[in-house]
Amino acid sequence: MKPTATQSLITELQSFGVRLADPSAGAASRRGGAGPSDHKAMTVEGRTVMVPVHTAGAFASPYVASRPDAEGYSTIARDGVDVGRVSFPLSPRFYALQTFDGIPYSKIAVLHGRDVLATTVLQTCIRYGSRKKTCQFCSIGQSLAAGRTIAHKSPEQLAEVARAAVLLDGVKHMVMTTGTPNATDRGAKILCDSAFAVKAAVDLPIQAQCEPPDDDIWFQRLKAAGVDALGMHLEAVTPEVRARIMPGKASVPISRYLDAFKVAVPVFGRGQVSTYILAGLGDTREAILEISQTLIGLGVYPFVVPFVPISGTPLEDHPAPSPAFMREILAPLGAMLKSAALRSADIKAGCGKCGACSALSSFED
Repeated sequence: MKPTATQSLITELQSFGVRLADPSAGAASRRGGAGPSDHKAMTVEGRTVMVPVHTAGAFASPYVASRPDAEGYSTIARDGVDVGRVSFPLSPRFYALQTFDGIPYSKIAVLHGRDVLATTVLQTCIRYGSRKKTCQFCSIGQSLAAGRTIAHKSPEQLAEVARAAVLLDGVKHMVMTTGTPNATDRGAKILCDSAFAVKAAVDLPIQAQCEPPDDDIWFQRLKAAGVDALGMHLEAVTPEVRARIMPGKASVPISRYLDAFKVAVPVFGRGQVSTYILAGLGDTREAILEISQTLIGLGVYPFVVPFVPISGTPLEDHPAPSPAFMREILAPLGAMLKSAALRSADIKAGCGKCGACSALSSFED
């Protein structure tokens, strides 16, 4: 099936990035850290997507966004030819606040996409300091080193910011991720404490993200603490690519992830457990689709996104996947998800529900 104009434009923008005539338009872009780094949120035909703007590829992109007009819209041009219009979500009001001890709310949690609150509870990782163990794409320490965040967000701080984000900006759900603090619970305890505090302060659906813990009882504990959806991210799907790109994380084999998914789905519900897959790291289209079919059969939502090379990481010069490669994955994957009635719109919270880092949700329609 031929992709729609919107699908084509989103995949092009996310692969090539965009040059901004006015970098200050809308909410601030994100540099370094976890999640969609070196990106800026843009709304394209009603869909808010994260588009690279600070990467080497974006600086050479054929796409340019003009300065916003009086109505807040920018024209996207490719090689001088207008191809569409976008708008930029405004900076949230909660960014203007700070805690009693003077920490800006934006250093505790940030806005992703249009209505998602996101935080990296622990901005350090047991593998990040070692080039032999670190994930080659990871920039979790960059925003910490630059002073844009703090190392450990306390449960009380997260609850305070979450409540303000809901009341002031209408945030609809929250993502809590973490660097891996140990080789046992792998961050599950920190996430339990954080989710419990947020849920005590405000009724906000939460997705927690961590590696599979060593004991499956943590899934029950996360659910009891208030976590509505769970993300355990494979990133790469073949052992060879995992060993090369993320040598430390690859010590947790794919078989452990699959076993963990089988236990977690009955706890959180079908479609409420997801995994992040970065297309473009070396896995073939066939490998990604094959494991996606397995995951869907388990009730797990495979959120496939284009890999974005982040400045300052070992993979900063690694090419982003082509738009054609992404469409060759997302089109059949969207059909598979639709056939299985496993849709992003039904996820309670998290990256798959937000969908801003990939065009996948548009291929479910």
